[in-house]
Amino acid sequence: MSWLGKMIGGTIGFALGGPIGAVAGAAFGHTFVDKKEEIYLSSKPGARDTLSSNEEAQLVFFTAAFSMLAKISKADGKVSKNEINTVENFMKRDLQLDLNSQKTAINIFRQAVNSNESFDAFAMQFYSVFRTQPNIIELMMDVLLRVSAADGSISSEEEAMLLSATRIFNYSGSDYARLKSKYVRETNKYYAVLKCDETASNEEIKKQYRKLVTEYHPDKIEAKGLPEEFIKFANDKFKEIQEAYENIKKERGL
Repeated sequence: MSWLGKMIGGTIGFALGGPIGAVAGAAFGHTFVDKKEEIYLSSKPGARDTLSSNEEAQLVFFTAAFSMLAKISKADGKVSKNEINTVENFMKRDLQLDLNSQKTAINIFRQAVNSNESFDAFAMQFYSVFRTQPNIIELMMDVLLRVSAADGSISSEEEAMLLSATRIFNYSGSDYARLKSKYVRETNKYYAVLKCDETASNEEIKKQYRKLVTEYHPDKIEAKGLPEEFIKFANDKFKEIQEAYENIKKERGL
């Protein structure tokens, strides 16, 4: 049974805590919280189901992603219809979530929008779990940028949150600029995907391509703690790297 099934069943025993735990608990309702407390108070051995460490990491990624998207969507004081449509399209088209997962994501989004917790609070708890996995952090930055730039531009309020995320995640400014240029035209997007400057030598580009292909290989990503619903998004990143390299090779006549 996946972490989502365990959450819906309300029979799990875990102590996630923090803003992500609060939003997850609220998203699954008061009955879930009561059951969790009752299970923890039970003296019967084996009375509670548990999340594995990998499932707990998946829960953190999933909840953090839609919580931070909620805070960015409300950055200017209100959530617009366009922003809601963008998040829904992201769930359906990019992540290809099934109906249960879509409902869960929407519920988490709504809970986070109304939460008193800040964007930074969600970002810090996310980073505490994934701080040693830079490719997972990059995927989260990609998610945040993709939705922020959906209308063709990034507002100053959204930019402030994104830059805060880069500080919390220890994500370099140059990598942020390159990633941002995929969605808001600033530099050649193919070089941005490979995290290279247009002045890089052919050998530097080849070396960076090999490095990224290894890091984002589907088999490796699948073992990193991403929810299965996000695996397609990660696989698309792998294909994007290959496409970028092929285009740069053509441009340079390699």
